[in-house]
Amino acid sequence: MELALSGWAILIAGSAVAGWVDAMIGGGGLILIPLIMAVMPGMAPASVVATNKVAAVTGTASAAVTYVKKVPVPRKLALAYIPLAMVASGFGALVAAMISKDVMRPLVIVLMLVVGSIVALRPSFGQTESDSNPALWRRLASLLGVAAIAFYDGIFGPGTGMFLIMVFTGILSQDFLASTALTKVVNTATNLGALAVFAIGGHIWWQLGLTLAVANVVGAQIGARTVLGGGTKLIRMLLLAMVVVMSSYLAWQQWG
Repeated sequence: MELALSGWAILIAGSAVAGWVDAMIGGGGLILIPLIMAVMPGMAPASVVATNKVAAVTGTASAAVTYVKKVPVPRKLALAYIPLAMVASGFGALVAAMISKDVMRPLVIVLMLVVGSIVALRPSFGQTESDSNPALWRRLASLLGVAAIAFYDGIFGPGTGMFLIMVFTGILSQDFLASTALTKVVNTATNLGALAVFAIGGHIWWQLGLTLAVANVVGAQIGARTVLGGGTKLIRMLLLAMVVVMSSYLAWQQWG
């Protein structure tokens, strides 16, 4: 495949913006995947998604490192989440072709509107101090939540970061900042699981993916530092904004 210099410039800039958005609240794929498809209309959809994953996993991982340096995360739980998320996401990627996106979108739109309602109607949600030692039932419930969301990420993906933040905030009683930090660790694992399946299938354009990965890391670092400076209030506003944007985008895809 060949790509003109102007195409490279557009995709590199778009990858940086996607990394910035993704590091703050998630949803970078909603920017980069349509952009790749617009610039390279002849590229197979599986290759588009797979190449995007190369950029996404590196940007998310770099954001995770930045967050973890500044925000305490429950390390034992994180170590349990990582392999679970990788396996569940990889399995989701394997069965993705069997599940229609037309079935997934309405369900995801409803879930996003539920997320928005919870955040909007409960101002204290995600604002309280994190529980450093959650009860056993909370830890087990969070493991189930991570497995389900990771599986979803492998199948479809939009809103994964947002759903993880809600699970960690609601089930583990964490504030939004701590939940975002833990989300980036887990989301790195979900991306790796799906990426491994795509790599085995030979769907990745590595030259493009690795180039976009560099730009994605730059954007992710800016995004992570933006959130660390803005704290939980900024994350709350970003969550509400992303609910509106993602719900509108998916509704347009479904019924537009």
